[in-house]
Amino acid sequence: MATQTSKATWNGTLKEGNGVMVVGDGHYEGPFTFASRFETGAGTNPEELIGAAHAGCYSMFLSALLSNNDYKPTKVQTTATVHLGAGPAITQIDLVCEAEVPNLDTDAFQDFAQKAKEGCPVSKALGGVETITLDAKLVG
Repeated sequence: MATQTSKATWNGTLKEGNGVMVVGDGHYEGPFTFASRFETGAGTNPEELIGAAHAGCYSMFLSALLSNNDYKPTKVQTTATVHLGAGPAITQIDLVCEAEVPNLDTDAFQDFAQKAKEGCPVSKALGGVETITLDAKLVG
């Protein structure tokens, strides 16, 4: 199996400090601060990266399910909105997906979309999140 490694460095105190997160071998590098995580400051935060990972994993998993059932998706685009609540804790993730899949009816698409939500590895890893919603639309 493949293994993936990312890293983060934090310098200083929680409110005055700053850090950098690096994905893989530098494929993405982003600064983060208290303000970028809990307020409206510039930079990224762990929850945005979790959202990106979830959206990417979901899109790929849905594409795999479709492909394995002889459908050829043209495009699968997913947005993940991660809600950070008290604690702090991730309390909810909203997945919104639009997919272009020729020759697939809406009911079958909804079935594949739900199976992708339940089966994608990142969804499974986020099993502690109280609510993960899905709004999936077949377009085109």
